[in-house]
Amino acid sequence: SERKRRRNAPLRSQAKTSVAKARRLINADSPEDAEKAATEAVSFLDKAAQKGVIHRGNAARRKSRLMKQLARSRSQ
Repeated sequence: SERKRRRNAPLRSQAKTSVAKARRLINADSPEDAEKAATEAVSFLDKAAQKGVIHRGNAARRKSRLMKQLARSRSQ
């Protein structure tokens, strides 16, 4: 379990960091950068889910919330 934890930690951390970065850019009103960061975050979440680091439903929920937030910021 320790070996799995050490293997999974960087992937989980990278996914969380990329989502946080995307949210920060969405709130900062920089639409091009926010869209690029959101795409990157979705990619990291998919990779983490594919490798079993996070549950696929968890990844889907996070992606959904992020894209919803991005769409809301575009419409304003």
